[in-house]
Amino acid sequence: MPEVDTRPLDTARKLAEGGDLDGAAVIFAELAADPQGPDRAQAAVGLAVVLEERGDVAGARTAARTALATGHPEFAAQAACLLARSFEREDLTDQARAAWQAALGTGNPACVPLAHMGLARLAGGRQEAETALRAALATGDPEIASRAAQWLAELLLEEGEAGQAADALLDALSVPEVADVARLRVLLGIAHLELACVELTRAVEEGGDAGTGALAIELLARTLPLRGRDEDAEQVWRYGLDSADEDLAEEVRLRLDRGA
Repeated sequence: MPEVDTRPLDTARKLAEGGDLDGAAVIFAELAADPQGPDRAQAAVGLAVVLEERGDVAGARTAARTALATGHPEFAAQAACLLARSFEREDLTDQARAAWQAALGTGNPACVPLAHMGLARLAGGRQEAETALRAALATGDPEIASRAAQWLAELLLEEGEAGQAADALLDALSVPEVADVARLRVLLGIAHLELACVELTRAVEEGGDAGTGALAIELLARTLPLRGRDEDAEQVWRYGLDSADEDLAEEVRLRLDRGA
């Protein structure tokens, strides 16, 4: 005859999965109330989840704090994440930040990446957000690293730091089984376009022979619209066409007409 598992913790879990939240809560609460019980941390997390589903936010937070206080390497970390999300939903920024810091403190590899992203969302400034995103990227979590790199790259591109954005995206693409590869590569392409614009602008400003200058002007003028900078592109063409260097102006005119 097969052995029947009668552990209260498993019974409570099955009740919760079957939709009997009240029955599960009773068992979870009894186990969580036992300071010496071997299942206290796990039961407290289960209680927190069940109470939250029932709409008892205060009770859920109390249960999560009980689990967090046990210092259990897995369930204390889960409790910290539960608390942080609960506070975030109500825009309780300071409490949420403290809970994410607690999650970081557990060192649990499943929760640390989430905590870094949570701290990025709650950052008081751009630099703080970038620091948290870099930490999230460094965890190497396939999903979190991708999200962190995308967000970080967008911030860096806004700051004109295309090289750093490209580096972050390449770091993410080196993560085994990283998520959303196509989006990462699109952003990497955008970063490279920005870098190209910077180098081409320098080439135009530094001058050189007419052929090289005209090529730089054409490439820059045709690249800028890809970044939505049509007016800047027109100014670049006009710069070349109005050049005092007649050879350069003629080269630019030929390139503009050829592409028309």
